[in-house]
Amino acid sequence: MSARAVRRSLPAGGAVVVTGASSGLGRECALELENRGFHVLAGVRRGEDGEKLVGESLRGRLRYAVIDITDDASVRASAELVEREYGGLRGLVNNAGICVPGPLECVDSDRFRRQLDVNVVGQLGMIRAHLPLLRRSRGRIVNITSGLGKTAVPYLGAYAAAQFAKEAMSDALRRELTPTGVRVSIVAPGAILTPMWDKVSEAGERLLRDAPAGVAELYRASFGAFMEGNGQQSTKSLTTPEDFARTVARALTDVRPRTRYWVGADARSAGRWARLLPDSLLDRRFSPITASVRAPGRADYAFE
Repeated sequence: MSARAVRRSLPAGGAVVVTGASSGLGRECALELENRGFHVLAGVRRGEDGEKLVGESLRGRLRYAVIDITDDASVRASAELVEREYGGLRGLVNNAGICVPGPLECVDSDRFRRQLDVNVVGQLGMIRAHLPLLRRSRGRIVNITSGLGKTAVPYLGAYAAAQFAKEAMSDALRRELTPTGVRVSIVAPGAILTPMWDKVSEAGERLLRDAPAGVAELYRASFGAFMEGNGQQSTKSLTTPEDFARTVARALTDVRPRTRYWVGADARSAGRWARLLPDSLLDRRFSPITASVRAPGRADYAFE
């Protein structure tokens, strides 16, 4: 057989679970995978979100389940549903997540725990519950992170912490599960215009309202400018939800799946920065974000 005849991708088919499919990237991913030939169980937050998604499907191979990935009983129920309805599982796409924005000084413990609970602990719960099915089929796990899984920027520290943790978890799982035939890949998208950005902006405003007044005022101007700039970046981004969905499909069907798929030039750049630049240069690159922050009554000190 010639090199050109070597198969580069596997045929689509079998059951795939996609979490966080109510809107945005998860919704696009669920519809794309169904269109390609997979049977898709879309994890949604509310029944009405699922009904809307089913109404948008074209092939009759998409159904939904209300899954709270932070609730072990809900997670177990999703695995039982897959076993009962499909008899097996080809892939698990861990897309569900939230973003807690804001200066870390303003992020209270409950918000920080929630960030980690959804984006890390809940993801591992989904993996544990569905691994028996994935081992049986020698299936795939696709964990969705972002460019912030390699490079942390000011005012998205809580989100970056969760993404760093999910990257580490994915690397460890990949090495632990390789002997069983289960493959683990990361898909890391950059800025993409989705409804999530409105939610992030609202969450940032609430966070500053809840922070101590003096602390909130210290960051308000620079944080506001940062959030506005982030929104503009996503609006101007040439990367689309369709690009993301096609990349997830590749991670599920490539004969030799990559360990990491970058989606968008900004995500690829973040990965290169983290790999090649020293911390001092990265700090300098991000310093304009916080340039306007000045401690009130700051004095000059001489250290001997």
